[in-house]
This record gives sequence, structure tokens and C-alpha cells, in this order.
Amino acid sequence: MSGHSKWANIKHRKGKADAARGQVFSKLAKEIMVAARSGGNPADNITLRALVQKAKSVSMPNDNIDRAIKKGTGELEGGQLEEGSYEGYAAGGIAVVVKVLTDNKNRSASEVRFAFSKAGSELSPQGSVSRMFQRKGQIFIDKDKTDEDTLMDLVLEAGAEDLKTDGDQFEVITDPNDFATISDAITNAGIEMAESEITLIPDLVVEVSDVAQANAIMRFIEKLEELDDVQNVYSNFDISDEIAAQLEEE
Repeated sequence: MSGHSKWANIKHRKGKADAARGQVFSKLAKEIMVAARSGGNPADNITLRALVQKAKSVSMPNDNIDRAIKKGTGELEGGQLEEGSYEGYAAGGIAVVVKVLTDNKNRSASEVRFAFSKAGSELSPQGSVSRMFQRKGQIFIDKDKTDEDTLMDLVLEAGAEDLKTDGDQFEVITDPNDFATISDAITNAGIEMAESEITLIPDLVVEVSDVAQANAIMRFIEKLEELDDVQNVYSNFDISDEIAAQLEEE
């Protein structure tokens, strides 16, 4: 799931990140292929650059990254993928947007529709849910890598829209067009980024305070993420540390 560092950290602590490493690499390779169609040089392709940074942050081998770029540019065969987007609601009316990359749109549509149906929901008309989100650059930096004043001066001068505190991390929000510039400023200052990507961020976050509802949402999103064609699942829910702790115990 993208856009929520708290959930990413929960999943990591549960060991899911390592268990799904092969699937993570596969999904990233698909995204890199599509991005490379617009140019295989990360220095000139903002989207590709962000994806390469993301791939390296999860220790994806350089050979895998290079192969995916070459497939996207046509230097190697195997880069024929189409993008798709589906949207709807999870338990309690939580907004969900699903992005896919597929070589068979009928298959991906059927699988996503079935996942929604199994969760007691159905797909919504295109745009009815995604309008609740904005495309933004998002960068997370562990607090032990820098202090807030230093980071704030740096990123705001580079053109960032906002700097927030998220648990044990700082969250930098950027316009997608400024993402590369701000990433460079952070890197050139010798500050290590924990995560960086261009993502969808909800306009309004809904706090989920019921453990059963949180579990239902989490299971639904994980089922979507397990589908081979699904690249990213975006949602507008958040939970308190207290609820997160209860989920971790289950």
C-alpha cells in the first residue's frame, strides 16, 4: 500500500516485506518498463528516476533495474504492458484506488472486481474516488539522519510544498515536477532517504478506530496487492498507534 508510512512500517515489522521481496521486484520492474518508454535516461525522466531510487531503496539488483529499462526502451523484448486504474470503497466507506500494469486488461479487471466483491463492495465509476487524491512526490527521512530545522530550510528552499512529522520519520511533500530537484538537494546534503516516490495522497485522511474494521481493510488491501497485475493500492485511512499495536498482536 502506498502513501502511508505507518502501514508500510507495520507490514515490515510483520515480516511481509521480506516474504514478498520477489513480488516487489517484479512489480517495480513493470513500473520501470513503462516509465522508460518516455526515455531510458533517469537524469532526463523524472518518473523513471523516482522509480530507480525506489528500487535501490529496497535493494533491487542493478541488473534487474537495467534489464527493465532496456525492455521499456525496446532494447530487449518483453515490455508490452498497459496501465489501468480501478476504484471503489473498503469497509466503512474507505476510499481505495488500484493501479495496474497488465498484458491482459480483461484479466486484471476481472481479478480486481472479484476482490472487491469478496470484500462486500464493488467498483465505482472512474473518477468518483480518485478525485479525493492528489498526485504528489513523497519523501520519508528517518529522524536520526537529520534535524527538523536543517531539513526544513533545505527542502523549502528547494521548492518543497510541506514538511511533516510522521512518527519516527520526516515526510516531505512535493509537486511531482519538483520531485527530482528536491531529491537531489537532500542527497547532495548527505541526508539518506528512507523512501521516495511519486504517489497519490488523499485530500482527507479517515481515522479508523475499530480493530475489526481496520483488520477488514488491511485484509482487503493485501488481497489486492497480491494480484500480479496490481502495482499500487492507495487509500485514505489511517489508524492510531493503539489500534496498530492490537493488529500486530493478532
